[in-house]
Amino acid sequence: MSVEVPEMEELLRPMPVARYGDDADGTVRGGALHLSALLPALSSAIGCPTPTAVHRDPTALQRAFGLPDVSSAVVVLVDGLGYWNLAMRLGHAPYLRSLMNDAANQRPICTCAPSTTVAAMGVFGTGTCPGLTGMAGYTQRNPVTGQLAQLIQFRDSIAPHDLQRQPTVFELLTERGVRVTSSGLPKFAASPLTEAALRGTQYISNVMPRDRVLAAAQAAREPGLTYLYIRDADKVGHAYGWNSDKWIGTFERIDAQLSLLRRSVPRGTLVVVTADHGMVSSDPGLCVDIAAQPELDEGVALVGGEPRSLMLYAKDDADPRDIAERWRNRLGEHAVVRTRRQAIDEGMFGPVDPRVEPMIGDVLVSAAGRLTVVDSRIQTAQAMQLPSVHGSQTALESDIPCLVDLA
Repeated sequence: MSVEVPEMEELLRPMPVARYGDDADGTVRGGALHLSALLPALSSAIGCPTPTAVHRDPTALQRAFGLPDVSSAVVVLVDGLGYWNLAMRLGHAPYLRSLMNDAANQRPICTCAPSTTVAAMGVFGTGTCPGLTGMAGYTQRNPVTGQLAQLIQFRDSIAPHDLQRQPTVFELLTERGVRVTSSGLPKFAASPLTEAALRGTQYISNVMPRDRVLAAAQAAREPGLTYLYIRDADKVGHAYGWNSDKWIGTFERIDAQLSLLRRSVPRGTLVVVTADHGMVSSDPGLCVDIAAQPELDEGVALVGGEPRSLMLYAKDDADPRDIAERWRNRLGEHAVVRTRRQAIDEGMFGPVDPRVEPMIGDVLVSAAGRLTVVDSRIQTAQAMQLPSVHGSQTALESDIPCLVDLA
């Protein structure tokens, strides 16, 4: 059964805000079919339902995802492999193509807003939302210092355990005596991002991709949950573009790794493949530089986020509503511009803890089409010219796969 891919123009339109919760009737975007719901659903599948602050009914989530009852499950997160990026390149991926032939795997699920790794890892690991994890963007204001913090390495940030205070699903399962294992690169074993979003596992380190896959398969021989992270699609997409030959070659190797995993896990193991976000090819002709646009810079003290999803922090004497109006007038249909209050009221970040609210921008800018917005005063030329980017609410960025396979 083939996957019908919409026209690119449709894939680059902003989508409605994805909702958080256990809704599974198809009337809302997200709900049970959301990245935040996946680990709670898997906890139910392995016989240890684990609710979170956002998802109260893991068993209902298990049914929504169509997950069977098993003793052991492996969840693989492929960084940057959006549902539509995958669907448009299935000819290069025999294993993933075989999964997509199943109609049950042909429905995308939603990632969070912003559709970026920092926010998504927090959402995935805790089963909650950026409004509770405090991980709301690639860069965001540190309310203690008033300056921007970068949350990949937690540079100039609040400490990981202090910023992200929600228990992870991994921690909750471990406390209940369930085996939980992560297989990944040595440098991620105790990284700040791991400590914030993915803490609570037994971490197995290997440098080579094949060894990481086989370590995950070996761990799955014992009842429990195994997590495998594959980063190369995102890394190569940013460097060369997701439409490049280098990306396609990387995609083929990722498919081979996933096929090896499937062949190596014990019979009866549940394998689920997902992602944190998709990718959009940028257009240099649609790149807006704030430094060259006085009307965009007016009233703005700090620019956080990233080129597809900006968080603007207003100066003390500026009204965010005025900033938002200027940005709407300048960008028009190329972006959706919200004040922080509007974004929170629409549920963009899920329920928002009062301590997290000051970390979120006073104005949020979500790009449409191939637009990027940069600031040449603070960004390098390389950062402003990435051939593929993500972060916004288009289907290409925010629709992700959830492919279910039973060995």
